[in-house]
Amino acid sequence: MSPPRLPLTRALVDVLAVGTGRPCGLGVLPRTADGQAAAFPYLILDSLPGEFSGPSFGDWQADAAWTYQATSVGERADQVQWLGDRVRVVVADRLRNLDVPGMRVIDRELTYDADGEPVDGSQGSIVTYVQRFTITVTPA
Repeated sequence: MSPPRLPLTRALVDVLAVGTGRPCGLGVLPRTADGQAAAFPYLILDSLPGEFSGPSFGDWQADAAWTYQATSVGERADQVQWLGDRVRVVVADRLRNLDVPGMRVIDRELTYDADGEPVDGSQGSIVTYVQRFTITVTPA
């Protein structure tokens, strides 16, 4: 059996918010403590399909590789590029010591980066920057 995904997802939301210094919502616009929409720039983390592999059925230990998408959202291209740079640093450096009960991060890979180009949205002046990364964990 592979480790449960939700604890890792919650830990990622927290480490991205702390590591970037900007709010991060799980699949939605992040909110402030009083319920107001977060100010730009902010992150939205989405869980994408993952996979698991491991030993034979007789052994319950299995590694899991889960993919996430971090969307930086801002009013200007420089905001989302700056936030994308911060996300890259968090994924590269801070995930190795991520504290998630019952699992240990053994690998992380940036699988898609918006090639340095933010995308103008259709919502007026909103600009987004998309990055996808895969995190592999093993039971601790």
